[in-house]
Amino acid sequence: MIFYPNEKIGVFIDGANLFATARSLNMEIDYKKLKTFFAEKGRLIRIFYYTAMIDDADYSPLRPLIDWLDYNGYTLVTKPIKEFTDDQGRRKVKGNMDIEIAVDMLALSENLDHVVLFSGDGDFRRLIEAIQRKGVRVTIISSNSTQPSMIADELRRQADQYVDLAKIRDDFARPRSQNPQQAQSIENDDFDEDGEYYEDDDDYEDDPQ
Repeated sequence: MIFYPNEKIGVFIDGANLFATARSLNMEIDYKKLKTFFAEKGRLIRIFYYTAMIDDADYSPLRPLIDWLDYNGYTLVTKPIKEFTDDQGRRKVKGNMDIEIAVDMLALSENLDHVVLFSGDGDFRRLIEAIQRKGVRVTIISSNSTQPSMIADELRRQADQYVDLAKIRDDFARPRSQNPQQAQSIENDDFDEDGEYYEDDDDYEDDPQ
């Protein structure tokens, strides 16, 4: 990745998309290492993490991650997920955060030199184009090393630089959890790159510590 020492950097993480990509690469993200990585590359102005959550749940296994990020320099953006049943009778949970990411990125872009987006969603292509017209460089981090690929071709083409998460895994990865219940929960959550997933079991837990 190419960064310049005095660049003002903003990092935007589509939580569900990053989780799905990392899981496909058989890795878990160390969010402390991730934040430190970008803080050392330039002037890290803000690092956002976006995720949808079950609003009425007594306890969500996602909560430890959210709390940790909130106390450790991340800007958290959350909203309640929408639940419905598909044609096969499966409970589908929709948690798309595209609008929230777009609004924040456009608002902050006036004060940035470099935007980093963790997502492979092709819907962001026009957003990235608009950011680039403001003179801001854009790096996309996702993966085409997975089957299927997690990065939309149009988004990859639009970016100033594209980085495959598989090639920088040592910068962000931590040892995978040995907790059998956590591993089973992660296996049973079938995410797609748009932040939608089928739940056959409870929510996953992703404690970064």
